Amino acid sequence: MNTLMDPIKREKLLEQAAAYARAELERDSSGHDWWHIVRVTRTAKRLAAVERADTFICELAALLHDVADEKLNPSKEAGLQKVENWLAEAGTDEADRAHVMDIISTMSFGGGRGQPMRTAEGRIVQDADRLDAIGAIGIARVFAYGGWKGRPMHDPEQPVRENMTPEEYRSHPGTAINHFYEKLLKLKDLMNTDAARALAEERHRFMERYLEQFYNEWDATDGAFDPAGESDSPAETTSR
Repeated sequence: MNTLMDPIKREKLLEQAAAYARAELERDSSGHDWWHIVRVTRTAKRLAAVERADTFICELAALLHDVADEKLNPSKEAGLQKVENWLAEAGTDEADRAHVMDIISTMSFGGGRGQPMRTAEGRIVQDADRLDAIGAIGIARVFAYGGWKGRPMHDPEQPVRENMTPEEYRSHPGTAINHFYEKLLKLKDLMNTDAARALAEERHRFMERYLEQFYNEWDATDGAFDPAGESDSPAETTSR
């Protein structure tokens, strides 16, 4: 199939990929669900338009990227093989299939040690996926994933891990709050495109504000508090 010459087949393939991804992921509770795919795909298409990249490749890779995710499969290899088999059975052009597989096999964060994306389309899909990992939705997703994995929300005695190998990043359970420092707060500076960097700025600031409030509440410094049940509110102070 020549995607430049056959837009009808191209559109049909995207519809099939969306249906396949939805069937695979709509019951996911780890934060890698169908609506994550919808958001990443929408963002990838927007970035592709700005960057003048191949929108078809960006959309197809975005739709399928988490079907292959090693967190949701027996292994990374098994996940990639599943997607590659589907692309072949769906009649995807060999060059397009190779391009999509290259994107989804290399876009993972991997403890911050992932290899650079080789094409503009890869950089765009990676940016779109990373944008969904930060900001308000990113915060919701990190706690959803932590609950799915049985990780504690926060443990002040557990240090943040630095300079991890991909294996260490995956194997050690960690905590939801530590994940902000181990991954999420790093993503703003790892965006590939100017458009993604602009979108990441406000989402990054929102996470910083959230963490500040989290620690205030964790340490009970977010307002006057008396464990005996007394309050330092102006009204009660005046009546003493």
